[in-house]
Amino acid sequence: MIQYILECIIFQLVFLSIYDLLLKGETFFQWNRLYLISTYLLSLVLPWIKIEALSTQLPKEYHVYPAFLMELDQASVVTVASENQGLQLTWLQGVFFGGMFLATILFTYKLYRIYRFRKEGTVHYFPDFTKIIIANTDIAFSFFKSVFLGDRVLEKEHQGIILHEMVHIEQRHTWDLLFFESMRIVGWFNPLVYLYQGRIAELHEFIADAKVAKADKKGQYQLLLSQVFQTQHISFVNQFFKTSLIKKRIVMLQKAKSRKVFQLKYLILAPIVFCMLYYTSCVSELDQSEGIKETFVVGDVANLTLDEESRIFTRLIDLSVQSKNWNLLLKDTSSSIEFSSPNDEASFISGPGGIPIKAKMQIESSILEEDFSLFDAASKNIQIVINENSVPFGVVDEVPIFPGCDNKTDKRACFQDGIQRHISKNFRYPLEAQKQGIEGRVNAIFVITKDGSVQGLKMRGPDKLLEAEVARILSRLPQMTPGKQDGKAVNVPFSIPITFKLQQGSFNGINEDSEYEKVKAAQIAEMPEDLKIEFQNAVPFGEVAQVPILPGCEDASDGRACFMEKMRTHIMKNFNYPTKAKEQGIQGRVNVMFLISKEGEITSIAKRGPHTLLEDEAVRIISRLPKMQPGKKANGQPVNVPFSIPITFKL
Repeated sequence: MIQYILECIIFQLVFLSIYDLLLKGETFFQWNRLYLISTYLLSLVLPWIKIEALSTQLPKEYHVYPAFLMELDQASVVTVASENQGLQLTWLQGVFFGGMFLATILFTYKLYRIYRFRKEGTVHYFPDFTKIIIANTDIAFSFFKSVFLGDRVLEKEHQGIILHEMVHIEQRHTWDLLFFESMRIVGWFNPLVYLYQGRIAELHEFIADAKVAKADKKGQYQLLLSQVFQTQHISFVNQFFKTSLIKKRIVMLQKAKSRKVFQLKYLILAPIVFCMLYYTSCVSELDQSEGIKETFVVGDVANLTLDEESRIFTRLIDLSVQSKNWNLLLKDTSSSIEFSSPNDEASFISGPGGIPIKAKMQIESSILEEDFSLFDAASKNIQIVINENSVPFGVVDEVPIFPGCDNKTDKRACFQDGIQRHISKNFRYPLEAQKQGIEGRVNAIFVITKDGSVQGLKMRGPDKLLEAEVARILSRLPQMTPGKQDGKAVNVPFSIPITFKLQQGSFNGINEDSEYEKVKAAQIAEMPEDLKIEFQNAVPFGEVAQVPILPGCEDASDGRACFMEKMRTHIMKNFNYPTKAKEQGIQGRVNVMFLISKEGEITSIAKRGPHTLLEDEAVRIISRLPKMQPGKKANGQPVNVPFSIPITFKL
């Protein structure tokens, strides 16, 4: 951002210098007005423009597909307690926003002064403008369609002043000044925005003077200009009697009209803008002219963490499209891998999704060379060369066709969507992994073979439970039409990361898993006899003909789905992690069971969890459920309906 600001200021300085040296003295006032506004806007836009034709040609861009984050539609309610860190700003951000705040206050104060003038003055309405007379002053200025005049000015010759201010109104000069005023708020630290506003204010006066002088006698108008009256220091109003401008206005009135041939001066803007575009397009190349050398130090090169993998892959992909030489060293205490820009066009390593990363890699450990599988090396020297038998998904001519994608225009995108839908449909968070709080990302790679089948599945994740679930999901992938390269069927490697994350608000109130059924059975067995009888005689939620109806679900087509959604919303809205539990590091799952009575009320709440603090919070949440319509049998008779739900507290 600092580089962007500096580039904007430099461009503005160049534009203003051209204006002051070549254009300011000409009488092409409207052209100059357009120049000032357009060049300021250009200075804000140009730093963002990168034109490939002006920069060094880069290799083909490869797309990296994002990690697949699974929402836990089949898991329990998981609420993550986070610390309230408040608003955090660096000192530089504090200064920047503080300056903006003060500039906004100043702008508001100026608007307030205009408001007071209008409120305290005498208002006269005319078809084209409004005149406000201010008592005991010599002011003269316009703001939008209002002309403010002091009563002392009315005692003298003032028709020329009215005509002058009407030009400002007709040409909407106030908008120009307000634009630069807003830029002063955002860029209060930039001295050039104040110069820009001053230049545009001068032009407004020159434009109005020139037009009025055509109808009024120059001598009389110049005499009027030579008088010094009271001035209001409001930067975004068009002031008639501004002392510092009067001399310049008289000089400009006396100046002969510029010849049209001098309009060619504006053509200098074209090569200047071209040079700026060349600079912005090549600035990254200049930064890299001496080559790039970086080092990643990790705990274990052979067993990278998910975060380390992500950072390394991201940096490798970024470096691989650089035109200059680069080098990235990945090392720990005993081993290292050196990545560098390749010397030939056929040197690749395999990245996420089978995408080829243009690079070469040198391993400095014989053990690591055998064990290292992160990049799915195709040969001993870890260089993957595209050939007719195996082509990465990112560059294969015809990607494998997922069922249902035969007639799609973008089969690559359809394949991605098909994989995602398949994972979503078949995903099930292992219950044991939930109990143990296991989460993380599993990187999976497989090959769509020449016959369209899925083979060669390899995985790497934080726990075998998650890896087993990924294997189950991917083993159910359907038969596909194989990918093709040069018209021939080829093996296409494809990889996708699947993230398992315990999140707040993801749950299923009825979990039919056998392990959870055992937990519920044990919980019922521990109940007092009278409470146990109530639960045993009630009609289970999954079997009752008409489930209880929470407020808002009266007209829902799927009563069970609506009940679950309202339950989800209620828990999330009322959840409050006990402070003492956070301080003591207490977390875990609370199994809550309760009855929805024949009257639609919550009764007989039973709970079982790792600590009373969490149990009490779960009971508090459930006890605040609103009264609802009771569940009913097929004959319409109200019945007691038991309901159970696990609520997970996770720090």
